[in-house]
Amino acid sequence: MREALVGISVLQKKAPLWGAFFIAVLFVRPVAALCALPGEGETVRVERVVDGDTLRLVDGRRVRLIGVNAPELGGQRRPAEPYAQAARRFLVEQVQESAGRLRMLPGVERRDGHGRELAHLYDRQGRNLAALLLREGLALQVAVAPNLRLVDCHYQVEAEARLAGKGLWRNMAALAPAQLRRPGFALVHGRVTRVARNRGGTWLELDGGLALRIRPQHQARFRALDLDSVSGRTVEARGWVLERMRPGPGQARWLLELDHPVLLRPVERVGM
Repeated sequence: MREALVGISVLQKKAPLWGAFFIAVLFVRPVAALCALPGEGETVRVERVVDGDTLRLVDGRRVRLIGVNAPELGGQRRPAEPYAQAARRFLVEQVQESAGRLRMLPGVERRDGHGRELAHLYDRQGRNLAALLLREGLALQVAVAPNLRLVDCHYQVEAEARLAGKGLWRNMAALAPAQLRRPGFALVHGRVTRVARNRGGTWLELDGGLALRIRPQHQARFRALDLDSVSGRTVEARGWVLERMRPGPGQARWLLELDHPVLLRPVERVGM
């Protein structure tokens, strides 16, 4: 097996548990078996590629790839995000190379709030399409419970692309919480000012008005992390940011839910 060495920057001295979880050396699987899943699945035919992470099948179903979020194409007076067109073109090429026929394995949660099928899609070589996008730096990994079967593999593939500066990682700039202007997907860097726990879960409050929440049902996945150790440090988080229209006294304006530890990592400084 060909092994690719990937280095991840971690806070090792003051937060050893973080360093243990965010693996310093990762072994990426060969492309021929990129993020494979057992099971025959369903053979589907693609009518068209909508964008970098969504396809329409000939039977009318819309399918959203599990595990990634590609840049938005824009619309309604919003310009396309960087690499949005490149992500769509790349996905079109992968579909064409498989003559429009893919293998589909549905997620544990089968539909999203927009009525799209949530699924893992594979080309005729058995490669996971989401992983191919991550490998080229044309999408960011996401982890939304309960669809977490390929989290570790997607994490490894993205880590290699990030280290190599491929695609959007060439000039990716994370936002500070104070720079948030609207709800939506974001990659954010901020200093943790407070770690708190209550019936609603574990909260990491960041300077600039952003709160990260780990709900009680997801906390078991974070047991390996010393969350208290990140107070006063800078962390990177990603996911869909929600705006609280009427935040209570002392509450942050913005909220980001964390379902899995791959969505959160310490960084040495903003801009890494």
